[in-house]
Amino acid sequence: MFWLFYPETLIVLLPALVLAIYAQYKVRSTYAKYLHVPLGRRISAAQAAEVLLREAGVSGVKIEGTDRPLGDHYDPRTKALRLSAPGSSSVAAVGVAAHEAGHAIQHAHGYAPLALRSTIVPVASFGSQLAFPLFFIGLFFQSDVLVNVGILLFSAAVLFTLVTLPVEFNASRRAVAALSASGIVTREELSGVKQVLTAAALTYVAAAAMAALQLLSMLLVANRRR
Repeated sequence: MFWLFYPETLIVLLPALVLAIYAQYKVRSTYAKYLHVPLGRRISAAQAAEVLLREAGVSGVKIEGTDRPLGDHYDPRTKALRLSAPGSSSVAAVGVAAHEAGHAIQHAHGYAPLALRSTIVPVASFGSQLAFPLFFIGLFFQSDVLVNVGILLFSAAVLFTLVTLPVEFNASRRAVAALSASGIVTREELSGVKQVLTAAALTYVAAAAMAALQLLSMLLVANRRR
């Protein structure tokens, strides 16, 4: 958005844009590759999630399907773990299911960064929607107040992406450790799981980098105007 009005900011945002494009390519290609590699034990993604939750002593989590491709997620509000391929016994599907089970385990055990992220969600959502309109209106009308409010609101969105990183990394570590300990996957299959989860983690790194550099661009534009 910035480069449409301030082309020089494209230099700041370009590294994050390149990383975001690569991250999307990497996660889709890696997931597609391992979606066609079945587990030797033929256990489904939903069954694997149930096993990991049970072994972690977590109960009351609903496992549901979702029609969104790669839309797997855990909803702490409803304690629902939603999988895009619950019936698949592929390395990719089971790895992603284990990652989401990791989030459910985080929730059940009171993992602090997850609680912090959940607290930030409303402010971050509000901020990401209003930050840019207020910022550009402030620039147009030369209002320092609106410019600063826009920057402050977007800062909340940046904070959300940064807090998301340890939450996602920890869920993946839990997933790998739990799958290994449970014997659901072999050593070779676990290598595939790690590749899928590493590729997915890269998308969160790219999102955090993009948000941080967008905030930097806002600060540079605001400073130049002053």
